[in-house]
Amino acid sequence: MFLKNLSLTNYRNYESLSLSFDGPIQLFIGNNAQGKTNVLESIYVLALAKSHRTPRDKELIAWEADYAAIRSDVLRRYGSVRLELQLTGKGKRAKINGMEQQKLSAYVGALNVVMFAPEDLSIVKGAPAQRRRFIDMEIGQVSPTYLYYLSNYNKVLAQRNQLLKDLAMKKSQSLEMLSIWNTQLADLAVKLLRKRFEFIRKLESWARDIHTGITDGKETLSLHYENSSPVTEGLAPEQAVENMLAAYEEVRDREIMRGSTLIGPHRDDFSLKVNGMDVQTYGSQGQQRTSALSIKLAEIELIKEEVGEYPVLLLDDVLSELDEHRQTLLLETIQNRVQTFVSTTGVEGLKHQVLQQASRFYVKEGTISGER
Repeated sequence: MFLKNLSLTNYRNYESLSLSFDGPIQLFIGNNAQGKTNVLESIYVLALAKSHRTPRDKELIAWEADYAAIRSDVLRRYGSVRLELQLTGKGKRAKINGMEQQKLSAYVGALNVVMFAPEDLSIVKGAPAQRRRFIDMEIGQVSPTYLYYLSNYNKVLAQRNQLLKDLAMKKSQSLEMLSIWNTQLADLAVKLLRKRFEFIRKLESWARDIHTGITDGKETLSLHYENSSPVTEGLAPEQAVENMLAAYEEVRDREIMRGSTLIGPHRDDFSLKVNGMDVQTYGSQGQQRTSALSIKLAEIELIKEEVGEYPVLLLDDVLSELDEHRQTLLLETIQNRVQTFVSTTGVEGLKHQVLQQASRFYVKEGTISGER
């Protein structure tokens, strides 16, 4: 997978930008707040139709502009694909080879990316919502059906929560309607959970070996899905739905009292353990960084396994966060295999041979020059 070019219109601090790419490594060099991260973010948004930095699309549109647009020709193993994403105050328009996609779930996956930024330590240290978002975004890249189920789940969840609030405030007494929402939500929850179980299992198989290599065999990394419902991996779908429905009945009074759904994928989490100890609670900063790096490198391999080619890697000001050993392992993993975009404030501390051969783009106040 290879981006041949990138075009931005009214995207954050870029009124107009057009770049072409040749080699496997692209270095974007400049001081902070000049627009380096915006370039990498635009590639992420082009792939996933969402930013990793903000949930509000209007923040991606330049000041006083009506829209923002991102375009790129992406070389896939089956040929070249032209991707276009337009962001407006009213929503998004996505095109593949000039054909507008009616659903974003049909668009996401045309370009696969892995983003690694300092804030990705939140996968290890952050709140459960951050890890759920990580799971949803990564599965969605390789499974359009997952995005479809997730969208429907969130819609039904919102309807069910509103009914629970109405029941709590005596605006409704329709337990029959609650039963209908339970049936719909349970079916969708089981579909999501089956995908999540599979994803965590595959991610762990890659991350465990990578982590063992980074730590010279001293540490073993494991991933554990933490479920708020009585649905476990290996249950037949019919039995899983029955378990889910029974759980809704069990917590019904508490849910009505609180006015929200207390169990299901929207409440779940996963934990990372090193040698059996929870990394978030007991891990050192070095162990947390190594665990995050292992997860990111595992993502690359998992996507390759799922789609048959490597994703594009985005390293947003992250190399300075890694010591020389972790830098070397990361760069040797991607060498000559993964097209990589790197943002950095300087190249003085980046001595690896891979980076010396990179194409360089100098970023200053929303302009990019000095390509070589």
